[in-house]
Amino acid sequence: MADVIVVGGGPGGATVAKEIAKNGFSVALYEKRQEIGAPKRCAEGVALIDLKNLGLEVPQNCIRQGINGSVAYAPNGNSIEMAFDEIGGYILERKVFDKWLCEEAARAGAKIQAKTDITEVIKENGKVCGVKGTFMGEPFEERCKVLVAADGIESRVSRMAGLDTTCSPLLTDSGVQFEMAGIKISDPNKLHLFFGTKVAPRGYVWIFPKGKDVANVGIGIIGRSDVPAIDYLKRFIEQNEGLKNGSILEVNAGGIPVGGLLKKMNLDNFLVVGDAAHQVSPIHGGGIVEAQYAGRIAGEVIIEALKKNDTSEESLESYNARWWAERGNDLKNMEKIRELLEVMSDCDLDFLADNLTPEHLLEISMGKGLGFLAKIVIKRPQLMKYIGKLI
Repeated sequence: MADVIVVGGGPGGATVAKEIAKNGFSVALYEKRQEIGAPKRCAEGVALIDLKNLGLEVPQNCIRQGINGSVAYAPNGNSIEMAFDEIGGYILERKVFDKWLCEEAARAGAKIQAKTDITEVIKENGKVCGVKGTFMGEPFEERCKVLVAADGIESRVSRMAGLDTTCSPLLTDSGVQFEMAGIKISDPNKLHLFFGTKVAPRGYVWIFPKGKDVANVGIGIIGRSDVPAIDYLKRFIEQNEGLKNGSILEVNAGGIPVGGLLKKMNLDNFLVVGDAAHQVSPIHGGGIVEAQYAGRIAGEVIIEALKKNDTSEESLESYNARWWAERGNDLKNMEKIRELLEVMSDCDLDFLADNLTPEHLLEISMGKGLGFLAKIVIKRPQLMKYIGKLI
């Protein structure tokens, strides 16, 4: 029996496991894939400020490229460039980074086990008390005091536990990404983001450099689009002189939750974190650090509950309140901004870009620019009916 079982070996699950283990409680983390971190479903970008806030000193072998700014391209080709005097973020190698996070959890005392499929959540008197699964095809059963679901957007574990975390198709973007080599990048130290209904309806195309001629080139668009995301991405690459002759080293695809933040993320003896709880930026779809922030909060709440020998729904309820206070409210503001951006025409997006400064762009990406956006919307009569989205 373990005090805590975590299902999912991504950043959220690894963070929970490390928090629990370093405080002297027993924890087992089970990952269904045969290798932690593979395959990646991520553009691999993180901000340095978030890593510092999380207390992470990331090893150099996890880092592919330092980033000192970004360039956002409007439909008409005009751009807004945000530049820093020093490195402001990294493009990681997720396969290495995720494994390092799990190594750190293991060093703290956690049991980590890949290629382990959790097939059933055990309940007694309607309350979660363990799991059944298979490791290398061999069945096993293990009891626990707390079960944490960190198993991604699909989150079978949450469903089996009895918590509905279903993300509406209207709030799930379709993402496709190629890791490309032999390409030409105008500035390999900056992120490049392309917007427009012809390029990526209700979304954007990204180029996240991993070196001078290597990058993650991907797209996230409205999930209910009549044209598949991969077709938009192929067209973008074919029309881009720096990309069209490049090679494709890896292909990744999957759903991205961009809304539907959960008010309730716990049951008796049970919590959910990361993509499984839709803890993702509704604007850019990034979830690495959001999963870790949530994992840290969840770990601290569980530790206090274990110390009190009370892992009831009421005891774990503080996870919801703390997460919403520390992360959720800002993500909700980002959701409001996304809802406005997705109804904008290309002309509206061009107008927005002409009126944005790099500082405003940074604020918007952090969910802080609602007031400024409202002032711009007022200047566009056709957008006035959407002003309520920013309130």
